[in-house]
Amino acid sequence: MLSHARSVWPEEACGLIAGIDHIDDIDPDAKVEIREIRKVYLLENQDHTNVHFSLDPGEHLKAVVDMRKHHLKPLGNWHSHPETPSRSSAEDIRLASFDHTASYLILSLMDKEHPVLHSFHVENGVSTPEALEIIPG
Repeated sequence: MLSHARSVWPEEACGLIAGIDHIDDIDPDAKVEIREIRKVYLLENQDHTNVHFSLDPGEHLKAVVDMRKHHLKPLGNWHSHPETPSRSSAEDIRLASFDHTASYLILSLMDKEHPVLHSFHVENGVSTPEALEIIPG
């Protein structure tokens, strides 16, 4: 994600995330849902702007076909904020209202040397941070 976002900077980069959902088996009584991202799709921002993104429909479809082929479920999308912090903008919240099950990852390149990635859940017009743990692999 970071390499792609840097390669298209100053435009917003975008894509999809796919993986699996499961319950944390360390403490089954807690029933903590874990979203495990297994694949990140790097798609073209059709808008070619630094303030908005639109996924290419053809690339979107190819990604969904690939998810099905690999038995992954769509978990949400990601995009970069080239000049602003890693937080949901008013437009991000408005666009996220179409799918309240999705996670929305935002990668800030505001400080190019210290990128920041956060995940959000958006429901009923409210953006709530999600826990995000990056495990090198």
